[in-house]
Amino acid sequence: MQPFSCGIIFQARPEIQTERSLRAMIIACTVETPLGAMTAAARDKALVGLWFMDQKYYPVQTVDWRWEADHPVLKTVRHFLACYFSGKAATPDIRLAPAGSPFRQTVWNILSTIPIGQVVTYGQIAKQIADARRVPSMSAQAVGSAVAHNPISILIPCHRVVGFNGGLTGYAGGLERKAELLRIEKEISICSGNGVQR
Repeated sequence: MQPFSCGIIFQARPEIQTERSLRAMIIACTVETPLGAMTAAARDKALVGLWFMDQKYYPVQTVDWRWEADHPVLKTVRHFLACYFSGKAATPDIRLAPAGSPFRQTVWNILSTIPIGQVVTYGQIAKQIADARRVPSMSAQAVGSAVAHNPISILIPCHRVVGFNGGLTGYAGGLERKAELLRIEKEISICSGNGVQR
C-alpha cells in the first residue's frame, strides 16, 4: 500500500488549545448547508469548531457562547462552505485551533495533509505515527477515536479516512454525509486537476 501524499487544497494548521480555553470567548453562528445545518465556532482569530448540528460529539456546553454571524472568521467559513458545496475549489485563509490532546493533535495534523479527492485508512495513519515515533506499531482504534473527535469538520477532513478495505466507516456526521462529501471532493479534484496521484 502506497503512503498518502501531501498537497491538501485546504490549508489547515491545527494549533493546540486546552479544553478550558475552548470554552472561553467563543463566538458562533449557524451555517445552512445542503447536508444540514452546521455550527461554526471561533475564538479570537481562529476557528475552533465546525460541526453538523445533529452529529455525535456536538459540544454540550454552548450556553456561554455568543452568537454573532458577522465575526470575520465565521464569514470566511460561510463563504468557503458556499464554494465547497457548489463544487468549487477554494483555499480559505483560516487559522484552525482545535482543542485536544497531543495525540489527537498529531492525528488531526495528518488529516490536514490528505489531498482532496483521496482517502487513506486508519491503519495508514497509525503506521505513519508509529514510524515517526520509532515504535513497532500504533493502535488503529486509537487513531479512529481521534478521527471521530475531530472538532472541525470538512476543513480538517476526517471524512477522507476509510476502513482497511476502503469501506466507509466511523464518521460522526453520518455515513451518508461522508459519502456525499467524498463525492463532492471527487468532482472538485477532477475539475481542479488534483486527481489521485499514483
